[in-house]
Amino acid sequence: MPDDAQALLGRGLEQLQLRISAKQQADLLAYLNLILRWNKAYNLTAIRDPGAMVTRHLLDSLAVAEFLPTGRVLDVGTGAGLPGVPLAIALPERQFFLLDGNGKKTRFLFHVKTQLGLNNIEVLETRIEDHQMSPGYSAIISRAYANLETMVRSCRHVLAPGGRLLAMKAAGVHDELQQLGDQGSLVTLSKITVPGLPETRYLAELALPR
Repeated sequence: MPDDAQALLGRGLEQLQLRISAKQQADLLAYLNLILRWNKAYNLTAIRDPGAMVTRHLLDSLAVAEFLPTGRVLDVGTGAGLPGVPLAIALPERQFFLLDGNGKKTRFLFHVKTQLGLNNIEVLETRIEDHQMSPGYSAIISRAYANLETMVRSCRHVLAPGGRLLAMKAAGVHDELQQLGDQGSLVTLSKITVPGLPETRYLAELALPR
């Protein structure tokens, strides 16, 4: 990973006021190196430039760290491990479950877990509709899984009582909220500032009726 990518990460973490160790920063960059290495065969991401990957993968994921409630977190439709892997590296005391139905992507995630020694993540190769967890997750987060209506419908059975759905969204989130109707209630809609990213980002926190 180029030195400028390391500097970009350091500046971004300062702007996010996220204090992590030099070892954790090295692990974040090692994770990006693994993506670059596996991307040739597994097509994990369309982004190839290391600097853009720092901004659009690492910092974009870490920008939501302060919004996570306590308890177990499920990253649904995690793909290459976003936002779950960066969050697990930055928050080693938290437990993250990374779910995806694509076998190639989960094989990559098992490799990431082994290579980086991330004992606080569990990789789940299954469809969310087939997944069971009792008493459920305190938070279910999604970065690029589906629209809000689909996320609510497919994830509600594994959300713990009082738990929250956290959807990372772009400017179109307002239309999705209107289409959601009474299937879920908006708790907060937070505008997220991602260092180096010109686009607007939001985090929609939803509660579900029981």
